[in-house]
Amino acid sequence: MDIIYTSKFAREYKKLPKAVKPLAEKREGIFRKNPFEPTLDTHKLHGRLKDFWSFSIGFKYRIIFEFSEKNIAHFHSVGDHDIYQ
Repeated sequence: MDIIYTSKFAREYKKLPKAVKPLAEKREGIFRKNPFEPTLDTHKLHGRLKDFWSFSIGFKYRIIFEFSEKNIAHFHSVGDHDIYQ
């Protein structure tokens, strides 16, 4: 799976707590191998974000993304549950 990072994602990633970044990178590695690995809790979003998906980085943090082609995902946002608003 190839990943394209939006500028918004890059800005939000820089603001993540230092302790969360290694876990985010580990989860991204799992995502690259299998976006639907059960430990990621990948799920389709609803409402105004209905075109997007999300997966978990630990209990509190999430990555919002979309599939653009068969093996390409765009990472749009990363953070705690406030990113859904």
